[in-house]
Amino acid sequence: MTASAQPDDAAFQIDLLDTPKAEPIRMRTLVLLRWFAIGGQMAAVIVAWTMGIGFPKLPVLLLVAASVTMNLWLFLRPPKRTSPKRAVLQLSFDLVQISTLMALTGGMANPFALLVLAPVTIAAASLNARQVLALGLATVALISVAAVFGVPLRDPGGEILRMEPILALAHWVALVIGVVFFAGYAHRVTGELSDTSGALFATQMALAREQRLQHLGGVVAAAAHEMGTPLATIKLIAGELADELRDRPDLQADADALRDSADRCAAILRSMGRAGKDDLHMRAAPLRAVLEDAASPHADRGPVVEILGDGPVIRRDPGIIHALRNLIQNAVDFAASRVVIEAQVTAGALVVTVRDDGPGYPVALLSRIGDPYLTRRADAQRGSYEGMGLGLFIAKTLLERSGARLTFANGGPGAVVSVRWPLDRIRAHDRAALAHNPTIDA
Repeated sequence: MTASAQPDDAAFQIDLLDTPKAEPIRMRTLVLLRWFAIGGQMAAVIVAWTMGIGFPKLPVLLLVAASVTMNLWLFLRPPKRTSPKRAVLQLSFDLVQISTLMALTGGMANPFALLVLAPVTIAAASLNARQVLALGLATVALISVAAVFGVPLRDPGGEILRMEPILALAHWVALVIGVVFFAGYAHRVTGELSDTSGALFATQMALAREQRLQHLGGVVAAAAHEMGTPLATIKLIAGELADELRDRPDLQADADALRDSADRCAAILRSMGRAGKDDLHMRAAPLRAVLEDAASPHADRGPVVEILGDGPVIRRDPGIIHALRNLIQNAVDFAASRVVIEAQVTAGALVVTVRDDGPGYPVALLSRIGDPYLTRRADAQRGSYEGMGLGLFIAKTLLERSGARLTFANGGPGAVVSVRWPLDRIRAHDRAALAHNPTIDA
């Protein structure tokens, strides 16, 4: 069974919603960015003052002092964690401070007006869409207020430094477009990075689970082998006791029960030992055996799973097996009645093709097959990665790590996935020495 096989199997679910939430952005980062802004604002004030540019100096200095005070307060009483609400409040403070500075120093004529985009861009990279939208609308509103009610700058001679109305309008439009573009772009990129990070985490969890199962199977196989002798001894002694207690029917029944229990334990261990030994004590296996292992959890799910062709002895890697299981699971999920797994050896390459007779991949999504969180099926369990496009992403990631190249297409009819390895990357020597079996201490 694979980690994404059935949504009702709690052992195979990765709950991505119950994991601890990270801070949206560290307060230390916000404080540091604000110190940089304060330094730039003071440098601009000093240069303008030196050049004799006229502007309301006291209100501007008070606004800069307000930022300094906020930073000192955060330094003396830093919060333990930065919640989204705290981050929004801090960025809102920066937005109001910068917008007011812009209004007091020329409005649209201020060459540094583009810095008003900084708070909403930072928000887009760290907060959710609703919070980003609220800050974006507030930014547009404050830019508009600064454009209409901005205090004009004056040159050393006292003349007002004006911008032509058409240029002022163009500057306003450019800033509004900047709000939409930078916020949207930063939010989209951050979201994709977050999805990819979560998907890679799910991949690592799935592979780690597969490897744990492999190691567990090896221990079970070794335990079955080691416990065979003591169980045989128990059975022998129980049989002798039963023969000697023929005149004591009550004690003879106990001896018979002990012998039957020993037989049952031996049968269970033989079954577990075969499963562990066949799957786990070999580092290499014929390709067909690996494909049968990958397909076995889905053999009784409805559609007929047929394996065609054969191939060389390959590396028996848990990542490869798990990835192939995910590809086969996806085919079985959408097949009408039949899934075909075909193996071919071409010039210097091994190709495994998985095709089904279902509806195929949506044409609009075909170029994005293998991306994380591609689809969200309506019947998928919320909070798990079942049905969220992670199955194919995990398979693609694990197979590419093994040296394979994947191709997704429609045809046959239905969906077709081709996995192609260079033979020297996948072939293994079946005569190689086996690893040491786990030892069981008595």
